Amino acid sequence: MSKEKQKFSASYAKDGVYKNGLRDFLEYRDLGIENATHGQFRAHVVRVKKGHTGDQDMHTTGLHPHLCDFQMFYVLKGWVRFIYEGQDGELTFRSGDCVLQPAGIVHNEIACSDDLEILEVYSPAVHETRAVAQMPAKELA
Repeated sequence: MSKEKQKFSASYAKDGVYKNGLRDFLEYRDLGIENATHGQFRAHVVRVKKGHTGDQDMHTTGLHPHLCDFQMFYVLKGWVRFIYEGQDGELTFRSGDCVLQPAGIVHNEIACSDDLEILEVYSPAVHETRAVAQMPAKELA
């Protein structure tokens, strides 16, 4: 357990504000837990901005790992497609699917639906993302 006591935090949908973020066609609603956890966690809802229709090309980040301790997402609506280090082919996740991305796993978002909404939680709240030139070779068992 953390030495610092967490604060109570509630984020009401009626007060939710979506802001621009990493990709120009996505918007992010911070759920307020970064301050409540003293920077240990961040949670946000990510969705495609209104007016962006058709499958969204997500090649803007390229292959990359996040240098964090924990990262997961839950698909609230729509679908999203990824490639992951150590996994075969493209993986598509749809409404109701939950994914734990192990710390440091190299991945790339390939595409998403125009109605995509995900809940993402990661730790720590602020961490580094590094671009990599190629997918690491798959380990043999």
